[in-house]
Amino acid sequence: MNHALTLTADNMQQQLLHQYQMVRSKSLEICSAIETEDYTVQPMADVSPPKWHLGHTTWFFEELLLVRFCPDYSRFNTQYSSLFNSYYKALGAHTLQADRGNLSRPMVNQVIEYRRYVDANLAKLINEHVLTDEMKSLIETGLHHEQQHQELLYMDIKFILASNVVDTQYAVQTLPPAPEPIHGWSGFTQGLYQIGHDAAGFAYDNEKPAHQHYLYPFAISHALVTNGEFLAFIEDGGYAKPEYWLSQGWDWVSQHRIQQPLYWSCLDGEWHEYTLHGLIPLGLNRPLVHISYFEANAFANWNKLRLPTEQELEVFLNQAPLAIGFSDTALLHPNNTHNVYGEVWCWTSSQYSAYPRFKAFDGILNEYNGKFMCNQFVLRGGCVATPDQHYRHSYRNFYQPQQRWMFSGIRLAKDIV
Repeated sequence: MNHALTLTADNMQQQLLHQYQMVRSKSLEICSAIETEDYTVQPMADVSPPKWHLGHTTWFFEELLLVRFCPDYSRFNTQYSSLFNSYYKALGAHTLQADRGNLSRPMVNQVIEYRRYVDANLAKLINEHVLTDEMKSLIETGLHHEQQHQELLYMDIKFILASNVVDTQYAVQTLPPAPEPIHGWSGFTQGLYQIGHDAAGFAYDNEKPAHQHYLYPFAISHALVTNGEFLAFIEDGGYAKPEYWLSQGWDWVSQHRIQQPLYWSCLDGEWHEYTLHGLIPLGLNRPLVHISYFEANAFANWNKLRLPTEQELEVFLNQAPLAIGFSDTALLHPNNTHNVYGEVWCWTSSQYSAYPRFKAFDGILNEYNGKFMCNQFVLRGGCVATPDQHYRHSYRNFYQPQQRWMFSGIRLAKDIV
């Protein structure tokens, strides 16, 4: 027998356990740069305290695997079943998102102990059982779910630190100047293009099934919109001219007195931007980040251009890889292979809805994506906070049009006549 070519079930399960341990340790690594007090803060309803992220991602493995498949398993704390449930209505009561920061208990060290307890029992499950396809699929989904929350941790930690009066920063490195962006356009002919996930490897249900989509001739910019380009929009009075704005966008700007992107401030006549490296002078060549759909759409109108559809952007990402700039988390992820496609999730003009013949995950994960297909827009392309090996060009991120604390930016498109 050629042992070099033989991969046993035990080998595969050990590889899965190693992957599990690597992903789980990364969440703690991300949080290791903050203080205990930072773990519990919720400055706005969209932001979840880091303590809650660590608990919820652990709840996923406890509730969906250990409770279901280990008859002798004893919960770490029965109250955590509802406390760390995010939105799974079929699993009972859950804490409202806006209330997650109201809870001083469990303490941070108790949540860390909860993680250790579940991790030890999950390792026991993998080591002592022959995993069914369902169990392996749930573990894989749980790991990608945790990687989603790792990106959310960067987003939420940045907002938490920026909300302080006292100067704060997450990373100690100094950001070097951003290079000049690569200008130009990639054009595409009209015709049928395959959209969606149709390959080996993991994908969420909302990326399937792969299907044909007809596109008219279009072009997409090689470069992401930069801070300097958006500053020109501001200096031209873009926030004060309703002709560029959607009706709801104009109402949002007016009601909340929005005059610049999130984390921008003008100090003594000079523009600055708060980053994970602290408050720094605005880098004009850096990709614009933390922008809402309303602002992205208005900027495109001001340029007499438009935002791409999600299908156009997927075709572009599949066929036109480009090296472009880097943002304030670049030094945190030096090995991310998808960085060549851009540093920010790019807004598209596509409302988040089901693909033709969409089928939600079976069973307990049925609520994962489909229930959010209302009043949100799709973003594509990943960002430098997206964990490596988690990103795919078919990945569909989605947010409400006024939200902008995520790493969101703009890539412009135009029709070819």
